[in-house]
Amino acid sequence: MKVSDSVRALEPRLIEWRHDLHAHPETAFEEHRTAAFVARELRAAGLEVHEGIGRTGVVAVLRNGDGPSVGLRADMDALDITETTGVPYASTTPGKMHACGHDGHTAMLLGAACHMAADPPSRGTVVFIFQPAEENEGGARVMVEDGLFDRFPVDCVFGMHNWPGLPVGQFALHSGAMMAAQDNFELKIIGKGSHAGMPHQGIDPILVAGQINTAWQAIVSRTLSPADAGVISITQIHAGDTWNIIPESVLIRGTARSLSPDVRDRLEAEMGHRARLVAETFGARVEFDYQRRYPATINTPAETDIARAASEAVAGEDAIRQDMPASMGAEDFSFMLQKKPGAYIWMGNGSAEGGRNLHNPNYDFNDEALTIGVEYWIEVARRALTRNSMP
Repeated sequence: MKVSDSVRALEPRLIEWRHDLHAHPETAFEEHRTAAFVARELRAAGLEVHEGIGRTGVVAVLRNGDGPSVGLRADMDALDITETTGVPYASTTPGKMHACGHDGHTAMLLGAACHMAADPPSRGTVVFIFQPAEENEGGARVMVEDGLFDRFPVDCVFGMHNWPGLPVGQFALHSGAMMAAQDNFELKIIGKGSHAGMPHQGIDPILVAGQINTAWQAIVSRTLSPADAGVISITQIHAGDTWNIIPESVLIRGTARSLSPDVRDRLEAEMGHRARLVAETFGARVEFDYQRRYPATINTPAETDIARAASEAVAGEDAIRQDMPASMGAEDFSFMLQKKPGAYIWMGNGSAEGGRNLHNPNYDFNDEALTIGVEYWIEVARRALTRNSMP
């Protein structure tokens, strides 16, 4: 593992930062303390700092003459989860915690920014992007819409996420789709209420709901190619108020995931079409709302090569996994990748046993990964800015 003495010297500060951020979690677009914390440290390092980008986002710029430009992004927000880790630096905010490691992401990019401010790349511009609201609210999209890349032009952009279950000191990446598109749906089935003992007098929307779920699962298992990834998950069903009444309607909510635009289009079209046909068969009707949230996170080939070379320089060729399948989780870094070429990489966070997986109340970012992440950011920036002159 290549971690320089100068980066190793940052480790106490990285841990201090990370624990402070962990103890004070803030959720989407409420990251006021976090943003102020980040901006203060960036200014202390002598960087050009801009606040309020995408509401609570922070951008720092390091300029070293003419040349290429690269963006490095970390997310800052926490989740609405009650922490159960019992660590000394546990959340002090009831009902909120850093259960996805964004405290570690922020600390690593902050450390890389401070290090590069003192020892800048040989040429070009580095844009450090501290993004709010990755969880559910699309903070990356909001930053882009707020002129992120117009105000701070970059040639390419890189993102990173810790990955429980992957050993510390390992990285995983590949070209193409790394994370799925996330879409949400809501279906209202309108039937005809009746006495539960006299179902023939009504139209049972609960029966219809079961048939629609079966028809939807057949889209994935019998309509999509087995080589195409797609997921339809109903996560909420709301109906009825008492024991002996068949309700008038059923409300269904859930999520659909896909790795390609074609599959995404097909899921949306087929779900609406089949819901209407099934409902009509039983004399019911439906109202279907399909909301496209996050696009798939798709790495571009040239930038994937840069990220791979950077991770190999830090961890060694044997520590790079290129065989891990894409995750059906979603990531709003995808909005940045729609605007700029780039690559998103997973970094090992160690064992996930004992509930230490993402979005779990017992999760905690692994401090052993902090200096590794800083070294990766420094290396990927250097390689992106000198790509035409690298051997």
